[in-house]
Amino acid sequence: MVRPGDGHPEEHDMTHLFQTLFALTVTAGDRIEAHLADLRARETGASAVEYALLVGALVAAIAAGLAVFGPKLQAAISGIRVN
Repeated sequence: MVRPGDGHPEEHDMTHLFQTLFALTVTAGDRIEAHLADLRARETGASAVEYALLVGALVAAIAAGLAVFGPKLQAAISGIRVN
C-alpha cells in the first residue's frame, strides 16, 4: 500500500508530473499574456477594421445600386437577343 510521505517511487512520479504540468501551465499562460499584450499594442488591428468598414460600405453601395437600377438592368438584359 502506498501512503503519502512514505517515499514510494510512484508518489515521486506523480509529484514530478504535477510539478511539470504546473510549470508548463504557468509558462504557457505567461507567453499567452505577453502575446495578447503585444497584439493590443500593435496598430495593425485598426487597419483591418478600417478595411472591413470600407468593404462593408462598398457592399452597401452595390446593394443600393442594384435596388435602384435593378429593374432597368433586368429590362435591358432581357431585351438582348442571342442568335
